[in-house]
Amino acid sequence: MTRYVYRFGGDVSDGGQGDKNLLGGKGANLDGMASIGLPVPPGFTISTPVCALYYDNGESFPDSLKAEVATGITHIESVTGKAFGDAADPLLVSVRSGARVSMPGMMDTVLNLGLNDATVVGLAETSGDARFAWDSYRRFIQMYSDVVLELDHGRFEEALEIAKEDRGYFLDTEMTADDWRKLVEEYKAIVVELWGKPFPQDVHDQLWGAIGAVFGSWQSERAKVYRRLNDIPGDWGTAVNVQAMVFGNMGDTSATGVAFTRDPATGENAYYGEFLINAQGEDVVAGIRTPQYLSRAAREKAGAKPLSMEEAMPEAYAELARVFDQLERHYRDMQDIEFTVERGKLWMLQTRSGKRTAKAALKIAVDMANEGLITREEAILRVDPSALDQLLHPTLDPNAPRDVLTKGLPASPGAASGITVFDSDTAEKRAAAGEAVILVRVETSPEDIHGMHAAKGILTARGGMTSHAAVVARGMGRPCVSGAGTLSIKASEGVMRIGTREVREGEVLTIDGSTGEVMLGAVPTIQPELAGDFGTLMVWADEVRRLKVRTNAETPLDCRTAREFGAEGIGLCRTEHMFFDAARITAVRQMILASDEAGRRAALEKLLPEQRSDFIEIFEVMVGLPCTIRLLDPPLHEFLPHEESEFEEVAKAAGLDVETLRRRAAELHEFNPMLGHRGCRLGVTYPEIYEMQARAIFEAACVVAEKSGAAPVPEVMIPLVGTKRELELMKTVVDRAAQAVFAERGRTIEYLVGTMIELPRAALRAGEIAEVGEFFSFGTNDLTQTTLGVSRDDAGRFLTTYVEKGIYARDPFVSLDVEGVGELISIAAERGRATRPDIKLGICGEHGGDPASIAFCEQTGLDYVSASPYRVPIARLAAAQAALRAR
Repeated sequence: MTRYVYRFGGDVSDGGQGDKNLLGGKGANLDGMASIGLPVPPGFTISTPVCALYYDNGESFPDSLKAEVATGITHIESVTGKAFGDAADPLLVSVRSGARVSMPGMMDTVLNLGLNDATVVGLAETSGDARFAWDSYRRFIQMYSDVVLELDHGRFEEALEIAKEDRGYFLDTEMTADDWRKLVEEYKAIVVELWGKPFPQDVHDQLWGAIGAVFGSWQSERAKVYRRLNDIPGDWGTAVNVQAMVFGNMGDTSATGVAFTRDPATGENAYYGEFLINAQGEDVVAGIRTPQYLSRAAREKAGAKPLSMEEAMPEAYAELARVFDQLERHYRDMQDIEFTVERGKLWMLQTRSGKRTAKAALKIAVDMANEGLITREEAILRVDPSALDQLLHPTLDPNAPRDVLTKGLPASPGAASGITVFDSDTAEKRAAAGEAVILVRVETSPEDIHGMHAAKGILTARGGMTSHAAVVARGMGRPCVSGAGTLSIKASEGVMRIGTREVREGEVLTIDGSTGEVMLGAVPTIQPELAGDFGTLMVWADEVRRLKVRTNAETPLDCRTAREFGAEGIGLCRTEHMFFDAARITAVRQMILASDEAGRRAALEKLLPEQRSDFIEIFEVMVGLPCTIRLLDPPLHEFLPHEESEFEEVAKAAGLDVETLRRRAAELHEFNPMLGHRGCRLGVTYPEIYEMQARAIFEAACVVAEKSGAAPVPEVMIPLVGTKRELELMKTVVDRAAQAVFAERGRTIEYLVGTMIELPRAALRAGEIAEVGEFFSFGTNDLTQTTLGVSRDDAGRFLTTYVEKGIYARDPFVSLDVEGVGELISIAAERGRATRPDIKLGICGEHGGDPASIAFCEQTGLDYVSASPYRVPIARLAAAQAALRAR
């Protein structure tokens, strides 16, 4: 019989050897902590396969599960000495989710389960604290009603706030036992009103309701969005962890907290965290109360007055510090820990590899390698290449004037400016319209995930540096300022107030997640400094990677930026971008509108010096490096006016009447230009265009060689080739131009002529095309379009649905479709090399900066990838990781 339940704690470790695929991350780590002797409350894990069975069986459980769960409950009872449902000395449990990878706040949790009208009295007796017992019961009713019964959470919050107002209280902690008892009766009445039945009193019914709700939350909208944003497969499912409750809300000798073994924002090797005395864990992570600092040093650095845990609970803190060190040595990574102190005794509730910013990831990886905790190769593998994006963009200019409105907690570093919005739906809508937005909330909840993703930055009035907003923002790489307590936010009115000042929806805000500052208006930025740990890790990565990394660039600025980021040449220079320049568009249009070759050549003569100048500037930056230059690719009609107001101006400049221009534009119009008169088809029809471009390339290369003594290596790329004959014709044009220039200059430059493989036919006929072509560059943007029959410009309307329904694992324009497009690349590489063993192979589509696609390029044995300038470091690190994993 298949086993579904695994026990832990009390010297028992059924465990599955810490298998996260089986037990989920939380379950595996609870089992791991128990196995090394840490104080873990006993419990059991219902494994992840049950999640799939639950949905496959119409949201019902396997027949054998009930008996296994009963055995798990018996295990907890035997360790704790308490009985589930016993009115005299009740066992209470928590029911929590636990996916293979951390999904903070995305799925449901139920605490204090096992309380009812009878057991609450027993809890009051055994604990000696009636206030604690009735507070726990009201928390349970509120959480269970929200998570399991799906009743309006706001009704319970409203009842609590009214109860406090009626009694003149400000804090929950001021409520007495009698106050909580009366509120419990109100809560139960709300349940009857909204649910139509009394609150469940049978503890076993409560347990199965909570287990079903946790499995059910795997398919919640917020969980689906989080999985989509983080590429987590929908078929993984979640485990469910049932564990004995320990209580941080049993008076001033009890507490709860969240901590990291190192600073997740900076990577500093210092304990980082927050705690609350007389509270439960949800109070910290939900941002309901602003917590206190963990260490004295952190409190003093922040200038905070409430005592740190180190000062208020020195013995528990000392034990916690020992556990920190033990966990970091055991897991060999920075840990994110949840703990509770119950009447002076420390309990460990969770540990996992902590989410961290890119800056922190770099520092932690490099420091741990230097400390000998991990190897350099492991350090390279520890840093998510995509996370480097956080480091590669500008930060606020420290010398720029700032209109500082207030200051909160620096929850996630980086800076962002954007218009103020107060709800996630508006954030998503306005971001989709191209606006930069700052999402401002009293506190975020998991339902805000879509707005947080759409926003450039996040600002909250409540919550600490381990609140939901902070954790999710750091994982997304979004700047975040939390706990800005001076903010008064009226979302319904579209306004927030800070003292006498107010900011309305649509006004520009700037936030600095590194300092906590909130500023009115936009603040100028500066380029980042990429030295220190970044430079160290890049050196280590470059030592192990095989793939070369080039850049997609067509301006000197892009080229310089890419070189600073370590680019080893140009993988794609799109020459049509030069044609669109305002100073030369008139000559381009004259060339297009010319009625014969002589007219076209006259216009091209005007463009030649401009093109030559462009290439000189690029080659000067790329001296000695290969530069792949794609000859003109888009259809000619793209260069003609589209608006009625432009026709007269263009006609006058071209010396034509307006009607002639309109007629020519109509002649050039294509119904499907992506598959029309473009690429090499232009060169075959009008070879003089490619001749001019080739001459400009070789003249520029000679000029730079004469100036510097080191020439670039031009790789002239013919686009959209589908047949060997097309490439033969175009190579003849290029070779003829090269020989003419070399004869005129008295200098020979090394160069290659090749093609962009972007049509399925070209991939399949690569063997014969390689008889002519000296390199292949896979244009994966168009190859994906032509293979899938999907327009990249229009696919956004349905691709999200395709990913959600599992038709594609990821957007195929973001991450390579390995099964389809990837197979064509593999075929082309194999057939091309069979004909020409030394053929150079690379990719230059957007996939060149995608880590998963780079891993495929390593497996296929390509020579290089080419990425946009800011993604060059991402590609370098991803290439190193791919090489290490291929060993």
